[in-house]
Amino acid sequence: MLDAKVTPFIKPLLKPLIKALDSKGVTPNQVTLAGFVIGVLALPFIILNWWNMALACIILNRVFDGIDGELARYQQSSSSAGGFLDICLDFLFYASIPLAFGIANPQEWGIPAMVLLATFIGTGSSFLAFAIAAEKFQIDRPQFANKSFYYMQGLTEGTETILVFLAFCIWPQYFATLAYVFAAACAVTVITRIAGGFSTLHRVERDAAKSERTVPSSGYE
Repeated sequence: MLDAKVTPFIKPLLKPLIKALDSKGVTPNQVTLAGFVIGVLALPFIILNWWNMALACIILNRVFDGIDGELARYQQSSSSAGGFLDICLDFLFYASIPLAFGIANPQEWGIPAMVLLATFIGTGSSFLAFAIAAEKFQIDRPQFANKSFYYMQGLTEGTETILVFLAFCIWPQYFATLAYVFAAACAVTVITRIAGGFSTLHRVERDAAKSERTVPSSGYE
């Protein structure tokens, strides 16, 4: 929900860093991999209850995630392969945080961590499933014109997820409550994405079928 509003403010802040990385010959995929490694380091830190270190890893992961796409566009090297790598590692990072809390305190945090992971599967699968169909029918999304895949909006997107992850580390004693609340918000996202995605694809397919039926004959059949 907040991604489209936050992104325009972040991009100008990254420009000096983008130019510096380009001058050093750093590639977007290298940034993606480095950001993922830093992000998953939050997992052992959470298990050890080293909250400040976990917080730093989560923040740095998001900074790197903002850099890789902008660097690709600056170098004119955007690719489907890079976009694929980025989204796969993003989802693995997202899953690692509730997993870490579940391992850290299975008695109190295990069930809310599993509930949150289940809703993450719902948001991720609905997101990617629609992206495949959107590519097939060439459905545009002008709010995210620079994305290498169709970016389907929802109540819970990357910005909201990271804010909740930061809240987990700042107030770990409230992890269960925060996890359940965010899981409920993710469930809303899943429902609206499935309903909206089905409606959109049904309309597009119906319109495509009508267009095929109304195409005039060439007279040479």
